[in-house]
Amino acid sequence: MHRTPSWIAVPLTATLLSLTLLAQAQTTASSQPDASAQGKVTGAKQSTHPDWFKESFLDIAEDVDEAAAADKHVILVLEMNGCPYCYKMIEENFKGSPYKEFIQNNFDVIALNVQGDREVALDAETSLTEKALAKQLGVSYTPTVIFLNQNKDPVARINGYRNPDDFKDVLDYVAAKAYETQTLAQFQASHKTQRSYDFRPHPQLQAIDDLSSVTDKPLALLFEDSACIACDALHDGNLGDPEVNKALKDFVFVRLDDQSDTPITAPDGTKTTAKQLADRLGITYRPTLVLYDKGKEILRIESMLYRYHFLGLLEYVGQRQYETYPNAPFDYINAKTAKLTSQGKDVSVSDE
Repeated sequence: MHRTPSWIAVPLTATLLSLTLLAQAQTTASSQPDASAQGKVTGAKQSTHPDWFKESFLDIAEDVDEAAAADKHVILVLEMNGCPYCYKMIEENFKGSPYKEFIQNNFDVIALNVQGDREVALDAETSLTEKALAKQLGVSYTPTVIFLNQNKDPVARINGYRNPDDFKDVLDYVAAKAYETQTLAQFQASHKTQRSYDFRPHPQLQAIDDLSSVTDKPLALLFEDSACIACDALHDGNLGDPEVNKALKDFVFVRLDDQSDTPITAPDGTKTTAKQLADRLGITYRPTLVLYDKGKEILRIESMLYRYHFLGLLEYVGQRQYETYPNAPFDYINAKTAKLTSQGKDVSVSDE
């Protein structure tokens, strides 16, 4: 009996497969008796791949060997048709990237469809469809980007969209083979830019050192730092929206500087610091919002999300919808979408 390669059993804490809700909502709407009265789900976007993406026969072991012979790494981009985050990732980080030559010189990029039926060979003994591979990998965000080293092991993973500057950090980490001596978080800490983010105020942020004392409401824990690239966009965007701020009233909202050595008490009662807690949680993207209830992490938001999804995830925890929909937050978002469209209301999953 052979074993499935261990790298395809990677756990994932993020919990949103964005366009699943789009497809399911559209199916729900079209199956109603009076489809003309249904609202529409809009916002799907489809990109085309640059011609330098590898035309792979989907023999991953062979692909890695070919890349290694050229001293390259393999990037697997797991995406979904119509996914607006996948569109943004391809357009900004591959096709329109200022460092696309760097990618071509250091990586072979292979695109996979998380709902696809093509056979993917992981080694001589293990073959499965694209959608089965996505399930084994625990893919819940699209796009999911996995970096393989020359021994066919995953050395970095991105769940969701990254802006070009944040994505370049991960590319540099892998291309330099820094994973051999340090974690991605350690690499990022040692390569911080000179940019100074000023920790934007928000009317609902509270200063609480003992996070375990938050028991009557869910806790929204925002990790930022002084070099954060995307934090201004979060505050100007989602955190500036009235509906989002209404949803945040269901939480105790606290911000931590993930480079701070100031003592705090973690939600589980552990004495620690903000920096140590971020390291323990494996925070490698800023801003990251970790949502807790009753001392336990329910989900985290560790990538850019459009308003509808961001709001849905806040509602999932803040309204304790996770008790009704325990399997995944998109079950709640799907139900919300179906309800809105049945009332004749349109739903856009993209802000653009």
